[in-house]
Amino acid sequence: MKVLVKRIFNCSKYCIGHLYVDGKYICDTIEDTDRLLDQSLDIKNIYKAKVPGRTAIPTGTYKLTMNIRSPKFSKYKYYMLYCHGKVPRLLNVPGFDGILIHRGVDQNSSNGCIIVGYNKVKGQVVNSQEAFEKLYNILKSSKEPIEIEIIRTF
Repeated sequence: MKVLVKRIFNCSKYCIGHLYVDGKYICDTIEDTDRLLDQSLDIKNIYKAKVPGRTAIPTGTYKLTMNIRSPKFSKYKYYMLYCHGKVPRLLNVPGFDGILIHRGVDQNSSNGCIIVGYNKVKGQVVNSQEAFEKLYNILKSSKEPIEIEIIRTF
């Protein structure tokens, strides 16, 4: 299964994207600002450009797992009831750790993670829980490994 996040807009506080699974549009995304990092950059350069808690992950292709319980999100009743605290997690992101796909409102919900929803309000996503559940159900049904590619088009 292939997830694609196309970052389409970037500003000093956040970036907006469209999320697709196997070519089908699923929802929009909001992340921290894209500081033009790429997976192929030397780790020193990533750390040099990264602003902790305010930087989108480097573009590139990563493995995505559904099998790791988040220490943070397993404390929330919704995530425990819905997915036993196992939210989609990107693996081996250079310069970043614990990068998840989850619900939220804006870049303040992100801390480097990918927030899903629908970009109907400037600088925000709405109906995030609906988008999360839609995406989660698709990913959870996969019988094959899941890969996520993040690109920028702006």
